[in-house]
Amino acid sequence: MESIENQINKSVSNHKRGKLFFPNDFIKFGTSTSVRQALKRLEDKSFLIRLSHGIYLYPKNHKVLGILYPTLDEIAIAIAKRDKARIIPTGNQALNKLGLSNQVPMNVVYLTDGAPRSIKVHDKYNIKFKKAAPKLLSAKNETIVLVIQALKELGIDKVDDVVLKKITEIVKNLDVADIKHDIKLAPVWIAEIIKNIIKE
Repeated sequence: MESIENQINKSVSNHKRGKLFFPNDFIKFGTSTSVRQALKRLEDKSFLIRLSHGIYLYPKNHKVLGILYPTLDEIAIAIAKRDKARIIPTGNQALNKLGLSNQVPMNVVYLTDGAPRSIKVHDKYNIKFKKAAPKLLSAKNETIVLVIQALKELGIDKVDDVVLKKITEIVKNLDVADIKHDIKLAPVWIAEIIKNIIKE
């Protein structure tokens, strides 16, 4: 009978490099303990890289840059997909995703309808999932929620012409019915900014 390690190796090799895996992806090959032991052996052979407890990377190598690691956002999205949970980026992560900040945060916080927890990546980065109010997750458009979170992070005093121009470019391409629905979830001052944009 083929070893669990070989079965995992074959299964992983069928995917593109750069993909993330979790122990549950291989539960059909054996018990939880035997799968984790096999993953440890594959990690020791550098076939897989363990990014965090229970999160493995099938590494992709670049001639100049070396191993290409996923972003914290890609890891968070993979975890949410595994857990069948919804997530909303907050703070600097929301600003970065909208192009309002070039700063790549080392600690990211997501609101979620999944389990709240903190995950340490590479022993220096942190992904935190916080329980979200159910109404916030009732939004129809993810981009509007991102805009709301980004403006919350900036605060009313930091919303200058540059920010407004960028937000206008983003909002103008969205469905007006979705915007009207979702701004009910925003603080009043943010709702007013977005209302003014769609009036123009």
